[in-house]
Amino acid sequence: VNDILDLSKIEAGQLPLESLIFSPAELLRQTVAIFEPLARRQSLRLDLSIDGDLPPLVQGDPLRLRQILANLLSNAVKFTPAGAVSARLRQNSTGDLEFLVADTGIGFDEATRARLFERFEQADSSTTRRFGGTGLGLAISRRLAHLMNGEITAESRPGDGSQFTLRVPLPAAPPAAPPFAESNLPTHPAPALGLTLGARVLLAEHPVPATGTFAAPA
Repeated sequence: VNDILDLSKIEAGQLPLESLIFSPAELLRQTVAIFEPLARRQSLRLDLSIDGDLPPLVQGDPLRLRQILANLLSNAVKFTPAGAVSARLRQNSTGDLEFLVADTGIGFDEATRARLFERFEQADSSTTRRFGGTGLGLAISRRLAHLMNGEITAESRPGDGSQFTLRVPLPAAPPAAPPFAESNLPTHPAPALGLTLGARVLLAEHPVPATGTFAAPA
């Protein structure tokens, strides 16, 4: 249902993207970590590689980017009966970030690749019966990539695994605000609280506004 709603919003031009500051490397680490238990249950090796010359922080929509990466990793684990799944993050010669998800799974032929990103498409009916799924994940992922001015490409051969590459131009984040310093404190002293041992104190938290920096749960 969520996939159908997302696809409907995208095609109607009603899916806005956020513009938040986040770490692309940390986003990939956390997304890969989600699939570690499933990979272990299937006795798959799950590899992660992050190049060292990346911008530490970028600006974009981390939730939708995570949605794409989760779909690619989910498919890689699903269609790999044995062997390994790998995820890599690098920066290409034009400055775009590239997320690569590769596997040693069942692969697909050229005819399948041509219709892989169409709605409700899977390799064949036997794939649907064996692995399940709606055939919407890759269609949504490509449309989300296009909304980010990016692209997803696929390479594969039957029985020889697959590699999906997500290319997305995420600009480096602007310089951070100055760090908090003691000079920002008010000059007048705070009132003292006259408390005695055993006194009860009621604390009320005031909501802190979001800073725009993405921090996904570990």
